[in-house]
Amino acid sequence: MSSDFEGYEQDFAVLTAEITGKIARVPRLPPDEKKQMVANVEKQLEEAKELLEQMDLEVREIPPQSRGMYSNRMRSYKQEMGKLETDFKRSRIAYSDEVRNELLGDDGNSSENQRAHLLHNTERLERSSRRLEAGYQIAVETEQIGQEMLENLSHDREKIQRARERLRETDANLGKSSRVLTGMLRRIIQNRILVVILGIILVITILTAITFSVRKP
Repeated sequence: MSSDFEGYEQDFAVLTAEITGKIARVPRLPPDEKKQMVANVEKQLEEAKELLEQMDLEVREIPPQSRGMYSNRMRSYKQEMGKLETDFKRSRIAYSDEVRNELLGDDGNSSENQRAHLLHNTERLERSSRRLEAGYQIAVETEQIGQEMLENLSHDREKIQRARERLRETDANLGKSSRVLTGMLRRIIQNRILVVILGIILVITILTAITFSVRKP
């Protein structure tokens, strides 16, 4: 299951990086190319949403004790997806064809504005790439920690099982010892009763002998 999730995760990272780059290019494109690019970005955003849905389904199949790590990663990817959609909407609204035509009215200012917009979008792309790399690194470290925790839990479970087995063996030995002691006590009681009976018989025999000896002339 984790291999499927990681595969979707890698596809999502590549796809969102492509989308980020295309969003940065949208404001600088001519109207015809811009329209085509917008349609392309919309299609890729839908693909990214489908990948998130597949990843979410994979996470639901993970055992509850191991699900927390993947749930945190899903929240991070959903936030990234929301930011991409917001940036895409702002790009389409802030740099509409009408605003672009107004900027092109002054050739000198247009060139400077285009360079400023290009620099701004490049910096934003770099920041997004750094955030994605940092998020991926955190996800890898979190996965390693989770694996170590699972290994420790597995070792602890084995120790508990061995302790339970020793406890069962101890209980069995105590049961055997209790039965042996009960048998010994029963035999001791029987022997004491036998001694008492023999003593009574011996006393009766002595008394009888004395009685007969006294009666003789």
